[in-house]
Amino acid sequence: MAEKVVRVFLDSNVILSGLISEKGAPRIILDILCLGLPFLTGITGRYNIIEIERNLAKKLSGVLTVYKKYLPELNLEILPLPSIEEIDNFSKDITAISDKDIPVLDSAIEGRANFLVTGDKKDFEKLKTRSSYYFKIVNPSEFLDAILPEILQDMKEDEG
Repeated sequence: MAEKVVRVFLDSNVILSGLISEKGAPRIILDILCLGLPFLTGITGRYNIIEIERNLAKKLSGVLTVYKKYLPELNLEILPLPSIEEIDNFSKDITAISDKDIPVLDSAIEGRANFLVTGDKKDFEKLKTRSSYYFKIVNPSEFLDAILPEILQDMKEDEG
């Protein structure tokens, strides 16, 4: 696995869940990204960062300071906001998800993600079966099921 870099796009809900809870798959994903493993790159969009900060400011303002301190530790590549034209063009091609999720999907595509990790079952579940995307849309547990065996194998090879 060391020769291939896996690019994992994290939706806002995964980052928020991982920050708020000390347990569960979202937290494990964030902890793994903090390790700075050379074969795993975490990515998200500026759109997602804005959504996270808006939700924290509105619902958990006390956590905002911790979030801003913790965010650089995740080593996330943050993709720029898609342009209005990109969103308009993209929304014409896809009707299976809500408008608020189009920038997320566009950013995952632009970021050349191998996985889009989301807890959004309502909208993204519909897209899982589409074969037109070159990345897998998975929930946090599915991502860990896919990536942990490779991480453990790589660690064994490094020790041997």
